[in-house]
Amino acid sequence: MDEFDLIHRITPKKSHQNALVMGIGDDASVYQPHSQCEEVVCVDTMVERVHFRFDFSTPYEIGFKALAVNISDIAAMGATPKYYLVSIAIPPHGDEEIVTALYQGMKALADTYQMDLIGGDTVSTRSDFVITVTVIGEIPKGTACYRQSAQTGDIVFVTGELGSSAAGLSLLMNGVAPVKSVDTAFFLERHKMPQPHVVAGQICSSFPRVTLNDVSDGLASELNEIAEASDVTVEIEADKLPVHADLPLLNDKWLEWVLFGGEDFVLTGTIPEADWTSFEKQCKEKEVKVTQIGQVVHDQYAGVNLKENDQQTKLMKRGYNHFKK
Repeated sequence: MDEFDLIHRITPKKSHQNALVMGIGDDASVYQPHSQCEEVVCVDTMVERVHFRFDFSTPYEIGFKALAVNISDIAAMGATPKYYLVSIAIPPHGDEEIVTALYQGMKALADTYQMDLIGGDTVSTRSDFVITVTVIGEIPKGTACYRQSAQTGDIVFVTGELGSSAAGLSLLMNGVAPVKSVDTAFFLERHKMPQPHVVAGQICSSFPRVTLNDVSDGLASELNEIAEASDVTVEIEADKLPVHADLPLLNDKWLEWVLFGGEDFVLTGTIPEADWTSFEKQCKEKEVKVTQIGQVVHDQYAGVNLKENDQQTKLMKRGYNHFKK
């Protein structure tokens, strides 16, 4: 394919954001941020055969997820996504049809949040696809949700359900015998095309003290990050963890998926007990599922405990790690 023809075809014909001064078409993009907002920026890279496989997902689904994982990081700060940039390294097997579908998947999700594609880079590579996405968001000054403000007595919560993406990955990797009445397509979709919890993050940022993380590397890992940053002990209860009703039917070790599977891209965090009722009410009004799963207890150590059948287990930071097997 021709590089310049590709750039021409993926260049948006119109923009969503009025603050955009110059999009694709010059050496760099220019936009005017709102004077009362702070910018939030994140970047993630997905590598073929590490993060995605074309025999598991369509190019459209892969593009969708490549943007979704970044939007989820923006949501975890309580911010609103505005712009995105894409750097893509295309190998010899990356024909025009595949590349076009990758961008179509990203655009489909971007249009949901009225995000503009404002730049990036396109190169060739000799081996596998590499897709790097940068997302820029905005949040009212002083309202971003960080990890370090949890305090004893806070309620620990999660939005949405846990373990579904890991179940979908397991179905792709290993397959399972058909289970009567279980819609396996649900779990496959949760893995291939996760939905970022932007609205939930925005609700969180409207409260004065909320810690927040998106569940990308696993619930145990994300809560450990909050516990370490805040120097507190987080205690969660196994029987309160929200899961799809069919999840336990797929595997008797489903709790492993819930705690360590990751890639659910829901949000987890802490909020003062005094704010919980109001927070829960606002979530219900916006049709956001939120569940209390535990509490920040009197400091024992910076870590996470799991209560199950009247026993406590310390949860280690066992989520996905690129440099550990």
